[in-house]
Amino acid sequence: MSKLLKIVVIIVLGLVIIVFSGIYFVKQNTKKHSPEQTITHTVKDATFTVYYNQPYKNNRVIFGDLVPYGEVWRTGANEATTFTSDKDISVDGTTLEAGTYTLWTIPNPESWKVIFNSKAYSWGVHMDGTPTREIEFDVLTVEVPTQPLLNIVEQFSIYFENANDFTILYLAWDRTAIAVPIKVK
Repeated sequence: MSKLLKIVVIIVLGLVIIVFSGIYFVKQNTKKHSPEQTITHTVKDATFTVYYNQPYKNNRVIFGDLVPYGEVWRTGANEATTFTSDKDISVDGTTLEAGTYTLWTIPNPESWKVIFNSKAYSWGVHMDGTPTREIEFDVLTVEVPTQPLLNIVEQFSIYFENANDFTILYLAWDRTAIAVPIKVK
């Protein structure tokens, strides 16, 4: 191998290492501000799993400012939030087949639209900040009322609770929560 070719190979390998190191560093730094969270809930013979990133309030105005009203939100930070069910379920009375979906929301002061989208997205937004969601892959949209909270929820949280024959999927941040009723079919 000629000396020039060896130099070119070394330079290319060096650049590849620098690029991958930079991507890893940026990803790790963003996770400090919005850590990953995986929630798993089992009810009857069904298991639900939600993967999301939890941004902090940090003295910011959240809904209507950081998260604008009437616009699609990736429902967390960083990667698109995913919801997985291993059984067919009913979400607010509408059937959702077993599978993994990205979870998007459109917050408004009195209600939120909750959207289950069948496409997997590697990141929640494009470089310009617009959501990566493609509307043609929406399989279910439900609208649920907001619930004002007495105490501030500092870190965006998603969790499940059982209520009679239903499981409730809660999303809460700042002084706002929503409850999405789920029933195993």
